[in-house]
Amino acid sequence: MSKPWHDHYDYWVRPHYNYPRRPLGDILKIAAADVPDSPATAFLGATLTYAQIKDRSDRLATALARAGVRQGDRVGIMLPNCPQYLIAAFAVLRIGAIVVNVNPLYTPREVAVVARDSGMRIIIVLDQLAPVVTGIETVIVTSAAEYSAAAAQCPEVPGAQRLADLLASVDVPDLPRVSIDPDDVAVLQYTGGTTGVPKGAMLTHHNIFANVVQTTVLHHADSGRGQDRILLVIPFFHIYGFTVGLMAGTWQGALQILIPKYDVDALLAAIRDHRPTYFPAVPTIYVSLLNHPKAREFGIDKIRAFNSGSAPLPVEVIDQFERMTGGMLSEGYGLSEASPVTHTSPALSIRKPGSVGIPLPDTDIKVVDIVDGTKEVPVGTEGELCIAGPQIMKGYWNRDDETAIALRKDDAGRTWLYTGDIARVDEDGYTYIVQRKKDMVIVSGFNVYPSEVESVLFTHPSVMEAVVIGVPHSYYGEVVKAYVVPKPGASLSAEELKNICCANLAEFKRPAEIEIRESLPKSAVGKILRRSLREEASSLSRA
Repeated sequence: MSKPWHDHYDYWVRPHYNYPRRPLGDILKIAAADVPDSPATAFLGATLTYAQIKDRSDRLATALARAGVRQGDRVGIMLPNCPQYLIAAFAVLRIGAIVVNVNPLYTPREVAVVARDSGMRIIIVLDQLAPVVTGIETVIVTSAAEYSAAAAQCPEVPGAQRLADLLASVDVPDLPRVSIDPDDVAVLQYTGGTTGVPKGAMLTHHNIFANVVQTTVLHHADSGRGQDRILLVIPFFHIYGFTVGLMAGTWQGALQILIPKYDVDALLAAIRDHRPTYFPAVPTIYVSLLNHPKAREFGIDKIRAFNSGSAPLPVEVIDQFERMTGGMLSEGYGLSEASPVTHTSPALSIRKPGSVGIPLPDTDIKVVDIVDGTKEVPVGTEGELCIAGPQIMKGYWNRDDETAIALRKDDAGRTWLYTGDIARVDEDGYTYIVQRKKDMVIVSGFNVYPSEVESVLFTHPSVMEAVVIGVPHSYYGEVVKAYVVPKPGASLSAEELKNICCANLAEFKRPAEIEIRESLPKSAVGKILRRSLREEASSLSRA
C-alpha cells in the first residue's frame, strides 16, 4: 500500500524490501568472506582486518561454549568503543546467547539492577571497570591497551578471567551447532518506561538485521562493501551505536574508526588521519565541533554524510554546521524499542527543518488521540506517535504488563509500538516531535528517568519531597534539575544531595542543579506539577 512519504524517498530507495531471515552472526561471516583483508577497525593507532576480527570472535565463541554458555543465556558487554566489542558481540550472537549492553558509566548499583533483571551469567568488561561489577558468576576482563598500537598486556584482575587468555586457549575454533530462529532474542537493550524502572527491550535477530538493511539503503547508494569509513564516537552500548555503527558498519565491510571516549581534539585527529565518509553522532558533538576554532583545518568538509540521532537537533545547529562543512546534516528519530531507527531525512528530496524526516521503508506510522489511544487524529494534529515495522521489538524482558502498554494490536492484527512521544505528521509524512509524553530527560543522547534520580534523592533521611525535570542546555540539549523539600525542622544542603547522587548515579544522570524549596507546586489532588516547574525553569533561562 502506497504512503505519502514514498513519493519523497531518494531515487535509489524502494518502499519495500525482503529482509534477511538469518542470524546476526552472518553479518560478520559475510563481511569476512567478501573483504577479509579490508581493515575492520582503527583504534588507538592499530588496525584489525575483518578476517582477524572473525578469527578472534570464533575463538571466543568456542571458549564461551566450552565454559557452558548456552543458547538463550545472557552475556553482558560493558566496554567503550573498541575492537573487543565487535569480537565479543559476534561471539555471543554466534552461539545463540543474548547480548546485554551495559553502560560503562554505570555505578555498582545500576550494574546490579541490570544483572539481576537479565539474569546474566557472564560479563565482559574493561579491566578498569571490573570493581563496579559484583554478584555475576563469571567476569572476563580486557584492556584498551591490548588492541592499541602499544599492544600492552591486560593486567591480572583478582577473581576475573582475561579475554586474551580465553582466546589463546583455543587453537582452532570449534563452533557448536546452534539453530537460531530469526525471531529469537539477540539483544536486551535496557531502557525505561511508564514506571521509570529500567527494563530490557527484547530485540530479535530479525529486528536488528532489518534495521541494518533499512538504514544502509538510505545513505550508501553508490558504495560497495569495503569502501566506506565510519567515524564512531556514538557508543556501541547504546542501541544507536550498536545498530547504525557496529552492525551496519560490519554489514558494509566498512572501516570502523573507534573513539572510546569523546574528546573533540581526538575526534578531529581521527578525521584528519582516516578521512571518514560517514559520521553519525548526537547533537552535543556537532555543537562542540561548531565551537572548535580549528575544526575546518582537519578536513571535516571532506566527510560525505552526517547524521544526528538520540536527541532533538536544533534547527540553528543544522544551519550553522552545514555552512561550516558544506555537507548535509540529516536528522533521524528512533527509540530502543525499534532497534532503534524509524525515521530519517532523505538526502535529495524535500527538506523540512524541524522535522525528523520520513519513515524508513516498510515502516508505517499513525498518530492517535492521547486519551483514547486508538482513534487516529487528522493530519497536522498532535497526538501520540505509533509505529509498525520489522524493526519493532518483541516485547520487554519478563514485563508482560509493560509490553501490553507499549505494543498493541489493531483490528487487522498488526502490532503497533506506542512511543510515548507527542507528534504531528504533515501531508507528506514528515514527522515533527512536539514533546515527550513521558517525563524522560535526554542528556547528550542518554535517557534519564526522573523516578530513578528521585529514588536516590529520597535515600537522604531529611528529604520530604523530591522531583526531577529536564531543563534546556546549550551543549547537552538537556540537563537534570532537582527540586527538593526538606522535612520540617531538618537541615539540608544541595551539596549533601549531590554527594549521594555521585555515589549512586552515572554522571549524565546526576542533577546539574539542586534547588532546596519550602514547597512544590501541586494539583488539587496533590500531584506535583512538573509542567509548572518546566515553565518556570524555561522562563528563567530566557530572562
